[in-house]
This record gives sequence, C-alpha cells and structure tokens, in this order.
Amino acid sequence: MVVVEQKPIEIDGSYGEGGGQILRTALALSAIRRKPFTIYHIRSNRKNPGLQGQHLEAVEALTRITKAQTEGVKFGSQRITFAPQEILPGDYQFEVKTAGSVTLLLQAIFLPLCLANEASELILVGGTHVPWSPSFHYIAEVLLPTLQLMGVSAQAVIEKWGFYPKGGGKIQLKIDPVHELEPISLAERGLLKKVRGISAISNLPKHVAERQREQALRKIQSELKIEAEIATLNDIPSNGPGSFLFLLAEYEKTRAAFSSLGARGKPAEKVADEAVDSMKDFIESDGCIDPHLADQLVPFMAVAKGNSFFATTQMTEHLLTNLWVVGHFLEVKVRRWGEIGRPGRVEFLNE
Repeated sequence: MVVVEQKPIEIDGSYGEGGGQILRTALALSAIRRKPFTIYHIRSNRKNPGLQGQHLEAVEALTRITKAQTEGVKFGSQRITFAPQEILPGDYQFEVKTAGSVTLLLQAIFLPLCLANEASELILVGGTHVPWSPSFHYIAEVLLPTLQLMGVSAQAVIEKWGFYPKGGGKIQLKIDPVHELEPISLAERGLLKKVRGISAISNLPKHVAERQREQALRKIQSELKIEAEIATLNDIPSNGPGSFLFLLAEYEKTRAAFSSLGARGKPAEKVADEAVDSMKDFIESDGCIDPHLADQLVPFMAVAKGNSFFATTQMTEHLLTNLWVVGHFLEVKVRRWGEIGRPGRVEFLNE
C-alpha cells in the first residue's frame, strides 16, 4: 500500500496517442519533481492492454532508482500508483525480456539519472534494434549529440545487438551528472554536410549487407543527387538473425537519422528503399528536426531553465500527447504551431 503526503497526480493513460510513452514520460518527470502519480487506463486501447514486459521493467527500474512506493505494478495492470522518494545514482543493470526495447526503457530512466548528484553506469539487456522504437544507433548518433548541446554528458556503447524476436542485446551507458539543463534552439538545419551510414547483418549471408548498401547508394545518388558513405558490418554479435540499415544526415546545426530493419521474406533492397525514402522525405521537408527527436527532446526542454524551441518536419499525435503529460508535472508554458501531419514548432518558456 502506498502512503504519501502529496495527493497523486491523476493521469488518463488512454489520452491522445494512448501508448506507453505516457507512462515513460510520467515516470521520468515524477522522479525529478518528486511528485507521485496515479495512471489509469494504461494502454487500454491496445491489442494487449496494460503493462507489458518493457513497460513493467521501466516501472521496476525507476522504482529501484528512486526508492519509490508503488501500487498495482504487475503484468497487464491498467492502473498503478508511483511515489518516488529520491534519485539514487549508481551502477544498474536492467533486462527487458525477449526483444523488448532497451531504448524505450531508457526514456524513463535517463533524464532522472542525468539530474542526479553523481555519475551512473547502466547495462541494459534486451532489444537494441527492434520495430516501433528508436535503435541504439539513433540514440548514440542523434539523441545524445543533441542533448550534449543542453549540457548532458553521456556515452553509449553496444556490446551485443538484439533483434526481434530473440533480443538479448547489450548496451552500456555512462551518465555524468548535470546540475541544470541549458535551453536550446533548434530552428534551422543549415547546409547538409555529409550522409553516412551502416549496413549490418547477423547470422545471414554477406550478400544481404552488400545488397542493402548498394541499393541505398544507388537510390541516394539517383533520387537525391548526393554522395554517401555506407560501411558494411558482417557477423555482428547477436542471438539471432537480423539486418539493419542506418543512414545519418549531418547538417551544420543538427542531425537526423533514418533506418530500416530486415524481416523474414523482406528483400534487402526493400530494407534500403525504406530508409532512403524516409531520408528523402526529411530532406525535402521544412523544419529542423525529425518527429522522433522532437518526441524525445520534450521532457528535457520542458525541464531546462529559460526558453527552448524546435521546428519539426512533422507534428504528431505522439508529440502532442507527450506535451500533455508535461503539463501535469511542470509549470513550464508551452506554445505550439502546426497541424498533425504537417511541419510545426514548439516553444518552452521556463523562467
């Protein structure tokens, strides 16, 4: 039974996009503001409603990190209460069973550990390159360099790749504490400086990586008229077969990444086409950052003192839902412009 002095904030988990992001953002902000919350209707509109493995691990991980008191935390639960006590930096290892995403787990625990008073080291085991979540390479090549502009100091390395369905990947992060996040403005990209990437495979014939690479280079050259550098990685350590194509567009003032995963019966050329098409859409759009980065920056910008701003190539229901969660925990003023599916802007005013 939870006994808290403050009345828990009430959050409807079915609001807006209605996914696990509501829970992860609420956990992170609850931890840093020491505000208890109750969330109900957790993922109630999903095929498998309630807490699934990766959501449960996020709650349990932050429970350890914050010495939280909890209620209702079990597999399938659609209502929990979480009451954090303090943030305890240190060395932690968390495992998301099968191919549950370690990067989604990171979204719940990373911000609190950044704002702790000492450094932390994490070992996360699970899915590192799986559908419907940022890949490890997106975190390492896009999110962390962007957060560095806000004062965040963190290093991430991958020891083992985790593909669906076997998972079992392993990443390590070292997080140095930051007393206060700096505001940031991401208004324009500047000129495109370089496009580079990797074509990686595990437990598959080498020609798969080569075909992904050649198709991507051919398509980039013919449709975008730009040069790119793509390296092939064969036999990467992994528990099962998998393929991955990752493209990074480096601009003067920002960076964006695009990727695609292989699957049984999916030609290598289609893997390449998906990643290049996503990059083409971004290059030909207005805005500074892609919608995935916009989602992930929201809690950091909302906490940073001063005014922060970003222009994104696409406003999403996911983004608007994340902003709605922020309003439950923080007094920051948020202004936004743009319709869902169109380029837009968001400004955080936090004096």
